[in-house]
Amino acid sequence: MERWVVDISEWDPSPEDLTFSLSLLPPSDQSSVTRFVRVEDRKRALVSRLLQYALVLEVLAIPYHQLVINRTLEGKPYLECGDICLDFPNFNFNVSHHGDYVAIASEPLCLVGVDIVSIVIPQAETVPEFLQSFSSYFSSFEWHNICTAGTTHDMLIEFYRYWCLKEAFVKATGSGLVDNLYKVEFHHSCWENISVNIEGKATREWRFWLLELGKNHLVSVARGHPKLASASYKRTLRQTEFDEKEYLAALHLPNVGFVSRTVEQLISSFTQRTSTAHREVY
Repeated sequence: MERWVVDISEWDPSPEDLTFSLSLLPPSDQSSVTRFVRVEDRKRALVSRLLQYALVLEVLAIPYHQLVINRTLEGKPYLECGDICLDFPNFNFNVSHHGDYVAIASEPLCLVGVDIVSIVIPQAETVPEFLQSFSSYFSSFEWHNICTAGTTHDMLIEFYRYWCLKEAFVKATGSGLVDNLYKVEFHHSCWENISVNIEGKATREWRFWLLELGKNHLVSVARGHPKLASASYKRTLRQTEFDEKEYLAALHLPNVGFVSRTVEQLISSFTQRTSTAHREVY
C-alpha cells in the first residue's frame, strides 16, 4: 500500500532533462507523452508514467526488463507481471494528475482509485452556470448539498469534493463511465467517515478518503472489492472472490498518507535499478 505525490510546479526541466527522462520509458509510453503539445501537459503525462514504473520498481523489486505496464481499453493501467509477483496477486495502482500535482496510489488486494482536482474558479461563466452543466452527475441529495453549501465559492468547493470522490470510484472500477454517476451517492460526516450508496443501496464494500493537498487541490482515494471491477480490468486480477472476513480485513487497513516525491527521486529509481542493457531491451 503506497501513496506518492509529486508537485510538478517545482520541476523546471530543460529540453535535455525532458529528453533524458522520456528515454527511461518504453517507446509506447514515450508516444503517449509526446502526443501532448503543451509543455505542462507533457510534464504531467511524463511524471505520471515515471511514478508508475518507479513505484513498481521500488515496491515489488521486479527487474526492469521484466516490467510491463499495459492499459485496458478504458485506459486503466495495470501490471502485466505473469508469475513474478505472486506474493501480491491483486497488486494494482492508479494515477491522477491535475493542476500542480501528480499522484499514485497502490493496494495489495482491494481495488484502488485516486483522483486529484485543482479548484479552479470559472472565468467564462458564473459559478452557478458552471455547476449547472454538471447537475446530471449528482443525486438529488448531493445536488441539494452543493446548492445550499453557502456562498458561490462554498458551492464550488462542495462540487469539487463530490466530483473528486466520484472520479476515484470510477477509476477504481476501471469502467471509464460517468453517465450513471448520479447513482453513486456519497454520504459523510464533515467529509470524514465517507460512505457510498450505489443505486440507492448502502454498501460496506467501499471506503473513501478525501484530503487537501494544498494550493487549492484536493485528492481522494477509493478502496473497493475486486469483484466490482469492470470486465476488462477484472481480467487483470488474479483473485476477485474472498470470504467476507478476509476481504473486510483488507478493506479496513488504515489508509497511509501521501509521501512527497521529487522527479529526481523517481529518476533515481530507474538509474539505481536499471542497467543500460536493460533499457536497450525496449
